[in-house]
Amino acid sequence: MNKTPLLYFLFLGLFISSCSNTRYLPEGELLYTGAKIKVEGKKTSKKENKALKNQLQEIVRPKPNSSILGLKPKLYIYNLAGAPKKEKGWRYWLRTKVGEPPVLYSQVDLSYNKSVLQNFSENSGYFNTKTTADSTRKGKKASAEYLVNPAKQYKIREVKFPTDSSVISTAVSNTRRRSLLKKEEGYSLEAIKEERVRIDARLKEKGFFYFNPDYLKVQVDSTVADHQVDLIVKVKEETPSLAETPYKINKIIVYPNYSIGIDSVKNNLDSIQKYNDLTIIDPENLFKPRIFDRALYFKKEDLYNRTDHNLSLNRLVNLGTFKFVKNQFKVSDTTGNYLDAYYYLTPLPKKSIRLELLAKTNSANYTGTELNLNWSNRNAFRGAELLTISAFGGVEVQVSGQNNGFNVYRFGTEANLIWPRLVAPFKLNSPSGFVPKTKATLGYEFQNRTKLYSLQTFKGSFGYLWKESEQKEHLLNITEITYASPQNVTPLYQEQINVNPSLDKVIEKQLIFGPTYSYTYTNTLQKRKKNTFYYKGTVDLAGNIAGLATGANIEKKDSVKFFDVPFSQFIKIENDFRHYYKLGPDSQIATRVIAGAGFAYGNSRELPFIKQFFIGGTNSLRAFRARSIGPGSFDGALTNTNAFLPDQSGDIKLEFNTEYRAKIYGLVKGALFIDAGNIWLLNENTEKPGAKFSKKFLNEIAVGAGAGLRFDFSFLILRTDLAFPLRKPYLPEGDRWVLDKIDFGSGPWRRENLVFNLAIGYPF
Repeated sequence: MNKTPLLYFLFLGLFISSCSNTRYLPEGELLYTGAKIKVEGKKTSKKENKALKNQLQEIVRPKPNSSILGLKPKLYIYNLAGAPKKEKGWRYWLRTKVGEPPVLYSQVDLSYNKSVLQNFSENSGYFNTKTTADSTRKGKKASAEYLVNPAKQYKIREVKFPTDSSVISTAVSNTRRRSLLKKEEGYSLEAIKEERVRIDARLKEKGFFYFNPDYLKVQVDSTVADHQVDLIVKVKEETPSLAETPYKINKIIVYPNYSIGIDSVKNNLDSIQKYNDLTIIDPENLFKPRIFDRALYFKKEDLYNRTDHNLSLNRLVNLGTFKFVKNQFKVSDTTGNYLDAYYYLTPLPKKSIRLELLAKTNSANYTGTELNLNWSNRNAFRGAELLTISAFGGVEVQVSGQNNGFNVYRFGTEANLIWPRLVAPFKLNSPSGFVPKTKATLGYEFQNRTKLYSLQTFKGSFGYLWKESEQKEHLLNITEITYASPQNVTPLYQEQINVNPSLDKVIEKQLIFGPTYSYTYTNTLQKRKKNTFYYKGTVDLAGNIAGLATGANIEKKDSVKFFDVPFSQFIKIENDFRHYYKLGPDSQIATRVIAGAGFAYGNSRELPFIKQFFIGGTNSLRAFRARSIGPGSFDGALTNTNAFLPDQSGDIKLEFNTEYRAKIYGLVKGALFIDAGNIWLLNENTEKPGAKFSKKFLNEIAVGAGAGLRFDFSFLILRTDLAFPLRKPYLPEGDRWVLDKIDFGSGPWRRENLVFNLAIGYPF
């Protein structure tokens, strides 16, 4: 094949696009294409020159128009759209939201940039740096060029802290152990500024409420040795006495019904309540005083510290009852160094009603819509309790599964009551800035699986939620009860039970109760980190106490029943670990590993169907139909009689997913991914040969790959993935890898292997 015409047209396209961007420039203007910085220090190492160059490149302004492979598509769209006649419509949106105006060379100030580079270099210890600036023009384009010649960098020889015996000097000197200014490191003005902030933060923990970083100075002595400096930390002489004084807490006054912009601070004697160390002014008697005693960390005679200050504010905000939380400290009118703390709280509306239409993808890989009607009371019993009653209804379609009209219609109701404390027969305290909560839930759901059966589910739970920090969260349900009762089983489903008896367990009545616990750790909100993690571990202990109390053992006698329904007894553990590696501002590699196992004993021979593991579908192995893989090397399609494909479930699950995510253009993002995994049974099942977990489990791993697009509308992420299998575990050993059979040009291969997934949100 002659590639010359293709290369010619590619070059022509690049040339036309480049020319079109300069054609629209105003008369006499040039398109700015960026800055080139050269760092050539004879007394500095190559490593130092490279590091300094990278830092300088970031501070040069303006930045040129964004480009992809040498093209500037945003600028091209801006020019193509033209000037809109009004501030709305397609052209206006295209020009202002998608396009980007040209960056002109006339906007470049060479002299200013030169001084910025000079100052930054010298502020980094490269004193006596020499900088020059120039420009280059080519046609209707121009670029800037800067040459930086840094001298040898000055290093820190010694850091000296105050030595006099005053209270403030002693406090400053006591912070030196964690100083950011280190011996032998390069002089840095930025590090000095950060050191002042650090010292101020430490002093705030020691009662110095009125101190601030501006009261500190760091003198530089460059005469001590060749290219070395001594840094001398001092408290400025003009520092006011208030800033040099540590303060304790005296009065703590709370206004729980404060209105911004209105003089709502009323000190009527009848409205003042005393509760421990608190003075609460609540004329309408809206809140019980104890909620503020739990939320506020300060007590009378406590030394002021910023940690308790922030924790108190965080707790008041996390109560979820107040719209605005304002805090003020004033010097007390009593003898001694004391502060009075004032808290002004503006409540949210007590009651609200909300109607929501949701697009969702559930754990069974069904995609659909749900309509929710929620009624809330944010202060149900005057203790900042949140009472929520909701009614919902929806329809779900399994887009990536056996989509033959077996849709799910569901409706139900749920009531939740959340207390902003740990409700227990003994006192429990949490030292974090997040309010620990107790949650009770009651719910009912009716689910109709078209052409198959209906399912009624009653559930209730009582447990605790608490956060150690922004990264660590715990959920402990003391008890979680689920009762499922099927009805309206169709003749079609009964026929399938005769062919595949294991389907009968899906429509068995189920009673599940017992404690559950989950621990979550995540630092994914820290956007600047290159590596971020998410981990969630879950333990489900069902019927264990009841099993011990009743001596239940299904191997020796009939199962024990409550209300004529056998209760389930099992242990289930699941781990979900995710790692996100940031490659750049708009690209990352995301990886997930799931490992879980469940063991039924005592009153049960196997896990209840709703507690078993499933694999495959839009959020799992995307190259395989939802819930169609496994267990083990078992081929679920063998039980298909052209009616529907039964869900396959197991007691053990292993899954691995990794995908490369990158922004393509605007709101469109792309992904390349590989998924692998399977499920297995713990025990032999004659109806499912090859399903038992064994030492050959790695030979039974399913593998798939694919690519997808994500449309990020900010309020909704619409995801489309196209995937195909690389390894099919249900094929005979030796034939499971199907790489040599991939044939995108073959219609039969595409029909059998290509799986299109439509979903809401990211898979993980």
